[in-house]
Amino acid sequence: MQAQPRSRSRTRRTTVAALLCGALALGSAACGPSGGDAKVKGPFGELTGSQILDKAMAATKSAKSLTLAVDITSEGEPLKAHLSLDTAKKCAGTLSVGVAGTAEFVKADDRDVYLRLDEALLRDELKDESPEVREAALEQLGGRWTKSPVTDPDTRDMVAFCDLKDLLADFEEGAAGTVRGEETTVDGQKALKLTESGDGETNTAYVATEGTPYLLKVVTTGGTEPGTITFSRYDKPVTAKTPAPKDVVDLG
Repeated sequence: MQAQPRSRSRTRRTTVAALLCGALALGSAACGPSGGDAKVKGPFGELTGSQILDKAMAATKSAKSLTLAVDITSEGEPLKAHLSLDTAKKCAGTLSVGVAGTAEFVKADDRDVYLRLDEALLRDELKDESPEVREAALEQLGGRWTKSPVTDPDTRDMVAFCDLKDLLADFEEGAAGTVRGEETTVDGQKALKLTESGDGETNTAYVATEGTPYLLKVVTTGGTEPGTITFSRYDKPVTAKTPAPKDVVDLG
């Protein structure tokens, strides 16, 4: 028996699309009139909010690795993710969509991707199968990882968002209408608040004011995908450990 739920690729595509859209919302939507973006003194000297955001975008795109924590709403469903990835295309993390359950994933090399669904998500994925197929798949896959080659069409989307360069490729510079705000902290790091609004959506970015001006957090209110994304562990090694063979079901 090949216990590979038919809806698995659909779920992956939905999850990946939501993650990317949410993470890139500020970079792709930073546009509009430049009123209110006057130069002021403080962190970053007299740079405008738009100029600071450009620096943050450039710095973030230059990172060799980072960790994303995502908590957004996409297509009316809550989406949460914790993803560590690097420019060598290694990644590891967890994803959950709606209330169905959670998926863990690991990509430690250029050959294979490993995925493990908790029981709740497995049952949701198998809900359209016959009772016999559903129970057999649960017995085979429960608590175990599935292994798929990176060339598998069902794996393509996951491989794509394991590539840090691709993930950040749409971070656009040349922002306008971004207003600098007060100084604050994000997880103990000093940061400057930047805000951009338009089309019923407000994006607030927090940029590190000490060291490299990385993005530390983006908060989106209004619009179709509100939520929060935090960026951390810049240039830290990604721990992507291949599961033990005894814990793996090979679907290749």
